[in-house]
Amino acid sequence: MEIGNEVATAERTRPCPDCGSPLPLDERYVDWCAECEWNVDPGAPDPEPGRIAAARRRLAHRFGEQLAQEMERAAAESVRPGWDASTVLAFGLALLVHAVTLILLVSGVLLVVLGWETGVQPVVGALLLGLAAVLRPRTVRLPKDAPVLYRADAPRLFELIDEVGAVVGTAGVHAVVVGTHCNAAVTTYGLRRRRVLDLGLGLWEILSPQERVALLGHELGHFAHGDLRYGRVTSGALHSLRVWYYVLAPTPAVRLLDRFVNAATFLPRWAAYGTLLLLDRLTLRASQRAEYLADTGAARAGSVEAALGLLDRLLVSRSVATELRRESVAAQMRGGRGGQEDRERAERGLWERLAAHIGEVPEREYERLRRAGALRGHSADDTHPPTHLRRRHAAAIPPEPALVVCDAAREAAVAAELAAHRAVLARRVIRDHAR
Repeated sequence: MEIGNEVATAERTRPCPDCGSPLPLDERYVDWCAECEWNVDPGAPDPEPGRIAAARRRLAHRFGEQLAQEMERAAAESVRPGWDASTVLAFGLALLVHAVTLILLVSGVLLVVLGWETGVQPVVGALLLGLAAVLRPRTVRLPKDAPVLYRADAPRLFELIDEVGAVVGTAGVHAVVVGTHCNAAVTTYGLRRRRVLDLGLGLWEILSPQERVALLGHELGHFAHGDLRYGRVTSGALHSLRVWYYVLAPTPAVRLLDRFVNAATFLPRWAAYGTLLLLDRLTLRASQRAEYLADTGAARAGSVEAALGLLDRLLVSRSVATELRRESVAAQMRGGRGGQEDRERAERGLWERLAAHIGEVPEREYERLRRAGALRGHSADDTHPPTHLRRRHAAAIPPEPALVVCDAAREAAVAAELAAHRAVLARRVIRDHAR
């Protein structure tokens, strides 16, 4: 028996090429060493982002580390983003950007009305009015190609959202948009700025009930603690500056006129770019503080363990997208009448298979992803703090019982309300995701 056990152990491991430590073998996942971190991040480097995204990512990482250290020294619940000097300057700069748009609007109207007899001034005025229309602050609209749930459509889901909102110190939402992506977000829509939760089933379906509570706590935490970058004044100014930078971008110098236009727009282009970077820098610190506070809300509502589990699931978001595409490709390859039946069967069990696939990911693979994420500086996007710092912050929160419990009965009720939309989105994944 001892010899057999030794042979079985030898078949399941091999020595690390660098340090010789035994490596567990699993063909489904990356072969790596926990002792010396050999092959912990074997993938290709992340693609280089654009100029603005790269600058924002560098600032996000810098502020993320600073804020992580600050919030480790203070009680997370007592920290609130205030109107510090950076916030005041950001708000003033945003108002200045909007003032430029207003000047374009007023100038355009005056040129059209007062210069009508000249023939030239109305044309210039019309151009200024068109530019002001492009630069105007935008209101988000609810999508027409995605399921939208209101309170009457899913009372138990909205009841859960309301309960989580009360725990983190805010109200619920007016609508929930359901998609296939592996993410979630909150924003406002319409002139009345009603609240909406964008809920991706690619993330929702791979979470445990308490991790779903933590997800809602995090997203609603953005409303509770405020996020300067998503305020009407600041977000509108950031949009205007991005449009300015796009409009003033140089064109290929094919003709002499192209060279002249590029030279004439050189200073305005870099002024817009510099202002955008400045506003990014002024708002990013407050935004990242709000992100850490939102993670605190996730831990209070769903428990620290659930908040940590949620952050781990973000590390496998690429695997979710890959698995959905694989399901779609496999279904599309089945032809004929039997293939149609197979595709319908694939649609019916899609989300269950996705949850099972992610549920089989071992802890060793999550540990590798955490270490690789720390090396790469993984984050949800180029404005979020690095995920490993968010996880460190959440792990430092004193563990307490979850203030919102999603038991089996509530989980089943919410699932029943989402059932029809799960079926619609599963059909969309199977039929369109491979294209």
